[in-house]
Amino acid sequence: MISIAAGPWPLEAMLALFGLFLAALLAATLIPAQSEAVLVALILAGGHPLWLLLSVATLGNVLGALVNWAIGRFLMRFAGHPRFPFPPKRIAAARDWYGSWGWVSLFGSWLPIVGDPLTFAAGLMREPLWRFLTVVTLAKAGRYAVLAAIAVAAAG
Repeated sequence: MISIAAGPWPLEAMLALFGLFLAALLAATLIPAQSEAVLVALILAGGHPLWLLLSVATLGNVLGALVNWAIGRFLMRFAGHPRFPFPPKRIAAARDWYGSWGWVSLFGSWLPIVGDPLTFAAGLMREPLWRFLTVVTLAKAGRYAVLAAIAVAAAG
């Protein structure tokens, strides 16, 4: 008999992790997605180690933020195009905020509404990639860790 298991993990478990990764990646871009809901559901289901769920969610979310950084860093020449993902008003607001706070503002990259434009502004303002990845990873991992602690505590 042929097994559809991928190593010690069944296919369903791997698909759940892929779904979490994809939700986290999309949530860090302008595409609406709820990575928090997926993460909490998987924590409550109990089929995966907590460290793995946090790692997958953080990796996906940081890679999504990296997409925003790259758009700001390399694709601003297309800003006037109607399909450019950031409207001029959001670009100006993110640039002003980033101009006031500098790289420290990236600790707010996990925040709803302002987080995505901040990561875009970091690229626009040519924030060094090493510092961008360090601060964004800390911020997004911290957010997921707090969320996981709340979910575990609520589950009892």
